[in-house]
Amino acid sequence: MRNKLIVFVMALMLVPLVGMAQKDIFEKYSDNSDVTYVSIKPKMFQMIAKMGINIDDAEARAYMDMVQSITSFKTIVTDNKTIAAEISKWVTSRSGGLEELMEVKDDGSEVKFYVKEGKDVDHVKELLIFVNGIDSKMEEKIEINGKERKIETVVVSLTGDIDLNQISKLTDKMNIPGGQHLEKNK
Repeated sequence: MRNKLIVFVMALMLVPLVGMAQKDIFEKYSDNSDVTYVSIKPKMFQMIAKMGINIDDAEARAYMDMVQSITSFKTIVTDNKTIAAEISKWVTSRSGGLEELMEVKDDGSEVKFYVKEGKDVDHVKELLIFVNGIDSKMEEKIEINGKERKIETVVVSLTGDIDLNQISKLTDKMNIPGGQHLEKNK
């Protein structure tokens, strides 16, 4: 009995270390020159929602309500293979607490959508989008700070009270790779 108690206490002591080892991927790479990192705060979404939207239009109003309910938007874009592999591992470990909504594989590229259940079946607390291997699919060249940039891997995390019926419109407006697949899923 005493050995079991010792093992249990040691396991409890290791829990914080495991949490630190799984440092948030967004924090880890926010200042890395091999990634494009974007973090949009709730106030910015509120400002975006108020810009030029006709509140008499029901669709525009629904979009505005959804945008205002977002509490966090973070994304990392990279073409660095090592970072891409680490992002993939992080997504795999993170996805254990989420439900896979959809997976699309097409000629070497993959798109995965994960969600954390919300207040009802049409809402989620978190949407995690993982896109890998898209460089070969992109027809347009992307320039960031005057340099041509390739995109191999994208990870997007949205948190808040997210209406799945409206999210494909948001991903389309924000030009998030793979967002069009949500529309096809309906």
